[in-house]
Amino acid sequence: MTNAAADTTTAALAQARHRELAIEHLLFGTIRFLARENPDLLAILESSLDHLWDKADDGTRDDEAVRDVARRFLKSLQAER
Repeated sequence: MTNAAADTTTAALAQARHRELAIEHLLFGTIRFLARENPDLLAILESSLDHLWDKADDGTRDDEAVRDVARRFLKSLQAER
């Protein structure tokens, strides 16, 4: 891989990470706000996790890892109650 290709890959990964962190922050805040108004929301979301799956169609697909991230996300919100 050339330096230019490595730089492009590094920049793309950094942009993806930045988007992920921003979306996670906004989503976390939104769910926190809604959960205050609707106490059953977190339980409803938790009960829906069986339907969550990884969209990858290669060897990196890991449905349970995606569900685990969601469970940890919900656990953080539940701890704030």
